[in-house]
Amino acid sequence: MSLEDKLHTDMVAALKARESDLVTTLRMAIGALKNEKVAGKQARELSEAEEVAVLQREVRTRKDSAQAYTDGNRPELAAKELAEAEILARYLPSMLSDAELDAVVAEEVAAAEASAGEKPTMRQMGAIIKAVNGRVAGRAEGAAVAAKVKAALA
Repeated sequence: MSLEDKLHTDMVAALKARESDLVTTLRMAIGALKNEKVAGKQARELSEAEEVAVLQREVRTRKDSAQAYTDGNRPELAAKELAEAEILARYLPSMLSDAELDAVVAEEVAAAEASAGEKPTMRQMGAIIKAVNGRVAGRAEGAAVAAKVKAALA
C-alpha cells in the first residue's frame, strides 16, 4: 500500500468519524501528492522516497507557517498549523537519532578516506553529504547531516 493509498483510507475513516480537522489535513496532503505527480511535462507515479519528500516538505511548510503566525501574534492560527504538522508527521518514517546519524557519517567519512588514501578535506564535504543523504533517505534533516559531516571533517 502506497503512502497516498494510506492517506486516502485514513481520510475516508476520518470522514466517517466526522473529524473535520483530520479530513482537511489529509485532503491537503493528498492534493500535494497529486500535484507532484502531474508536475513536469508528463504525469508519472511517485516512488516511496518521493512521496516521503513531499510530505516532509508539507510538514516543513506547516512549521514555517506556525512560526510566522507566532511572530505575527496569531497563536490560534499557529496552533492549527502545528496540529496539521503533527498529523502529517505520523505518516513519515521515524527520524534517525543523533548517535545513528553520527555512525552513518563516520562510516561515509571512513569510506571516503579509504578511497582517497588520506583523511578527506572540506573539498570532499559535498560528496560525503550526498552519500550520507543517499543512505538516510529522508530520515534526517539536510542541515543536520551537513553539520555532522562538517564537524567530522574539522
